[in-house]
Amino acid sequence: MLTVKSLGLVPYLDAWKEMKAFTDTRTKDTPDEIWLLQHPPVYTQGQAGKPEHVLNPHQIPVVQSDRGGQVTYHGPGQLVAYFLMDIKRRNVGIRTFVCQLEKLLIALLAEYDIKAEIKQGAPGVYVDQQKIASIGLRVRKGCTYHGIALNVCMDLEPFKGINPCGYKALDMTQISLYNKNISFEQVQQRFQAFCLDYFLQDN
Repeated sequence: MLTVKSLGLVPYLDAWKEMKAFTDTRTKDTPDEIWLLQHPPVYTQGQAGKPEHVLNPHQIPVVQSDRGGQVTYHGPGQLVAYFLMDIKRRNVGIRTFVCQLEKLLIALLAEYDIKAEIKQGAPGVYVDQQKIASIGLRVRKGCTYHGIALNVCMDLEPFKGINPCGYKALDMTQISLYNKNISFEQVQQRFQAFCLDYFLQDN
C-alpha cells in the first residue's frame, strides 16, 4: 500500500521533524508514504556538507540536515517529494532506489518535451548540463526519508548564493523555462500519478 499526501507550504524544520518521527515509529507493516510539498526559502546542508559551499546566504537560513549530499536551496515553486519508503521490504538497495527516482523524473520531464539525463557520480537529473532536480536521502532501519526537489516555476536566484550540491558554477534550470504554459499544480498532479503508477508496480 502507498499513500501520497499533498501538504502545501511547510517549513523545512517542521517537515524534517515529522519525517523522522514517522520513520522512528513505523513498523514492518506501516504503509509507505510520499509527501508532496513546498518549503519557504531555506538552504539545507547534507551530512557531508562543507561550509565553504555556502557562499552568500543573505537572509536565507541555513539548516544542517541529516540527508545525503551537499548544500541545496528550497523555495516556493519547487516541488519537494519526501519518500518514506521501506526499501528493505521492497527488496531494493539505496543505489537502485536512487536510480528509480531518476528514471521517474526523466519520464515525467519527457511529458513536457524536456530531454533530461543523469550524470555518473552526481545524483540528480540534468538538462543541457544544468541541474533541474536534486536527490538526497537518509536510510534508517531499512527505511528512507527525505527525497527529491524538482524545480518547476521558482526564483532560481538564491542558487547563486551556494555551490549547488557542492559543484562550483553549476547552473540550475526549471520546467517553466522550457514550457511556459505549465502550472505548479499541474506538475504536482502528474508527478503524483507517476509515483503511484511506478511504485505500485514490482520494480
